[in-house]
Amino acid sequence: MMLRRGFILFLPRLVGLLVVACCSVSIVYMLACTPRGDNQQLALPRVHRPTAKEGYEAILQEREEQHRDYIVSLKKQIAQLKAELQGRSKQLKNVQGQHSDSLDIRLDHSNPEKAQANLLAFLRSQIDKAEVHSGVKLSTEYAAVPFESFTLQKVYQLETGLTRHPEEKPVRKDRRDELMEVIELAAGSLNTAAGDGNAKHRVYTASDFVEGIYRTEKDKGTLYELAFKGDAKHQFKKIVLFRPFGPVMKVKNENVNIADTLINVIVPLAKRASKFRQFMQNFREMGIQQDGRIHLTVVYFGKEQMNEVKSILENTSKSANFKNFTFIQLNEEFSRGKGLDVGARFWKGNNVVLFFCDVDIYFTAEFLNSCRLNTQPGKKVFYPVLFSQYNPSIIYGHRDSIPSLEQQLVIKKETGFWRDFGFGMTCQYRSDFINIGGFDLDIKGWGGEDVHLYRKYLHSNLIVIRTPVRGLFHLWHEKQCLDELTPEQYKMCMQSKAMNEASHGQLGMLVFKQEIETHLQRQKLSSKKT
Repeated sequence: MMLRRGFILFLPRLVGLLVVACCSVSIVYMLACTPRGDNQQLALPRVHRPTAKEGYEAILQEREEQHRDYIVSLKKQIAQLKAELQGRSKQLKNVQGQHSDSLDIRLDHSNPEKAQANLLAFLRSQIDKAEVHSGVKLSTEYAAVPFESFTLQKVYQLETGLTRHPEEKPVRKDRRDELMEVIELAAGSLNTAAGDGNAKHRVYTASDFVEGIYRTEKDKGTLYELAFKGDAKHQFKKIVLFRPFGPVMKVKNENVNIADTLINVIVPLAKRASKFRQFMQNFREMGIQQDGRIHLTVVYFGKEQMNEVKSILENTSKSANFKNFTFIQLNEEFSRGKGLDVGARFWKGNNVVLFFCDVDIYFTAEFLNSCRLNTQPGKKVFYPVLFSQYNPSIIYGHRDSIPSLEQQLVIKKETGFWRDFGFGMTCQYRSDFINIGGFDLDIKGWGGEDVHLYRKYLHSNLIVIRTPVRGLFHLWHEKQCLDELTPEQYKMCMQSKAMNEASHGQLGMLVFKQEIETHLQRQKLSSKKT
């Protein structure tokens, strides 16, 4: 058994030796039997000839030189690859260093000179990345970042929305300060350049500014190009400025636990029982079943349809086993501000998030979490911009039937708009609402009370979070602007009514409906004749 195992182990070695021996014999045979070349010289000298030794040495030397050249070539390629690898590694380290510096520049007080140098290097790199000195290849026409133009008094902008106009004075203080700072800095730069020589030069001021353009690349900075009056009629001074955005810095890292954060949804109501039934279907699904950390306060004005509303509320309570609701009845004329104020002050529990809501609002469970995340007592209040639905009968008039409500609630240009002129839906802690003084109870009826409260928060030290949200919708309903409204309220009501019907293009189709039908009839007649 041992002999067999040893033989098996020795067999591969024996085969290898035989292969080597055969190869050696073949080489010797080839060297000895090589035929003469055309020049009557031997390609490989025969072994028995006296010149064999010199011939082999020459061949070996030639082969050695070829191998040496090949090795040198390989070494060069390896050196190039090493250099490229080192370069890529250095780039990666620089990128990593920029990201780490962006977190540490402000916080690293141990080496302020290094932090300042890193910051300056980063800001200079922002100019190189932006389209300042040369263009950048873009994939489509939509990828271009447009400029906006401005003069000393006006800004001309593309992204207008509903509260901004194509031409307007800069209303926001930060925009005014930004443009004035740029104009003054440009004038100062022109004066500095002109003052380098000994000759007298004109002094440039803001009044010499003619026009400018600017655009912002969110990850790089803002580019400004300004033109000033020159020394002659058709001469101008042009100056280009760039405000680089600094590196991203970590400001705060905290855990937020909203598991026990209760939201009190306050709804003022008068009549509108059918709308309340629809609202309660949404409230039951999103508020009770999916969220579960919610309270409902209904402040009802008058007695008409009151029993029907209470019945809807009680049936929901029984079927969903929901007890967290309050019903308050007021025997007076409807006032939205009064209803919300009464509902907020009626709460006697711990500090709670108040969500001021209307009966024609649809919200999701995700929105309720956004409401919690964007409010903080004594710190932040939340003013979401909701998506307002157009008239479904116009949007889906070309279809056989109108889709279900859930299918209608999609955020598209054809289905609705961001209601950026409305401030009625808001989330805040009750303590902040009480401390700010609540609503102005002198405002009656529809409109005005929400703007008044919004301005109170803006005039306080609280942070106002204003942003579009994907989970809050205003359901379309026909608006009626009552005669008893004040002129200002009536104007606001009519503006809101006009905005609610359809998009610009859809309304245009309605206006030109007769012309379109006439054209179609002519097409049919011409096709029959042919």
